[in-house]
Amino acid sequence: MCGPPLSAESSRCTLKVVSPLENIVEDLKALPPAKLEVAADFVHRLKRTSEEERQAIFTRTAGALSPEEADELERVIEEGCEKIDERGW
Repeated sequence: MCGPPLSAESSRCTLKVVSPLENIVEDLKALPPAKLEVAADFVHRLKRTSEEERQAIFTRTAGALSPEEADELERVIEEGCEKIDERGW
């Protein structure tokens, strides 16, 4: 966004960095109600697809570890993650 020139030799410009989410929200605010419903349906379909993709990935990887590997992973997690370092707080 640029303002009027301060003098013949200079002008003042301000650049605002806007996140994609902010851009989308501003676009949504400008939509008429009927189009907003279409946008909402689309977003909900995207969310469902994402959940379905996560489930598909989980299903494909289920059973990827042997019982021995799973036991080792569980042991390492318990040893390394279930401790509280009181000095770290």
